[in-house]
Amino acid sequence: MKKKDVPQFDDLMYPTLQALRRLGGSASIEELVPQIAALLSLPSEVAEIPHGTTGRTELEYRAAWARTYLKNAGFIENSDRGIWALTPKGRQAESIDGRQIARDVARQQREERLVGGEPSEGLAKQDTEPATTWQDRLLALLQGMDPSAFERLCQRILRESGFIEVEVTKRSGDGGIDGYGTIRLGGLISFNVLFQSKRYKGNIGPDVVRDFRGAMVGRADKGVIITTGSFTLEARREATRDGAPPLDLIDGRLLAEKLKELKLGVKTNLVEHVEIEEPWFRSI
Repeated sequence: MKKKDVPQFDDLMYPTLQALRRLGGSASIEELVPQIAALLSLPSEVAEIPHGTTGRTELEYRAAWARTYLKNAGFIENSDRGIWALTPKGRQAESIDGRQIARDVARQQREERLVGGEPSEGLAKQDTEPATTWQDRLLALLQGMDPSAFERLCQRILRESGFIEVEVTKRSGDGGIDGYGTIRLGGLISFNVLFQSKRYKGNIGPDVVRDFRGAMVGRADKGVIITTGSFTLEARREATRDGAPPLDLIDGRLLAEKLKELKLGVKTNLVEHVEIEEPWFRSI
């Protein structure tokens, strides 16, 4: 399978709207992309073709472009937490022409430049590649870290997230287990958790998930795999397979957002201006 087998971004626009409808009108990217793949009956070999060394698949990359154009055309919107949702225009659209939307948005952008305005968000220039995001820069930095330093970072993330007694095992040949910790819920109930950290640029497959689960059986209640890369669809299915202990998978994008949320090496400078959008509430 080659990149040419992955649908172009304009061919992904209508499936994106369909997927959002199936998911109740809103969804995270982690929910949305697999739903698009299912709607289009894409083989896993196509859905999991990597996009260079970014940690994303080609499908995720092109789906991101589709969302950008749909947002600029007013069909969808996204929240600060990364949740995408249909707008009233998107809910009413029975069918759309992705190529026409791409032309309309490009024309709108050219007109904005002619009158001295700013191009629409996310389409600053008509390049074949979007500008490097802060997540891409952060993941490149993490992928260049020493393995032991990355393990210590994962240890810090778990501690900052409420885990106690978090330790790095520092042992080889332990079934991929890099450390363990305890999470306490409500100050009453505790769960032992094992974690594995992987500085990957590509996709992690189901074999890694199965091996890690096998190593944790009888030793912990939960398991977490943290990576700078991403997980194949089969790996995600394996992590939640019926009859097997579920595992939590933290891919590079989620890892970057977690570091931002915890303010670990990531700073956000904002000037807050709160405005209530009454039409938005009426449109739900």
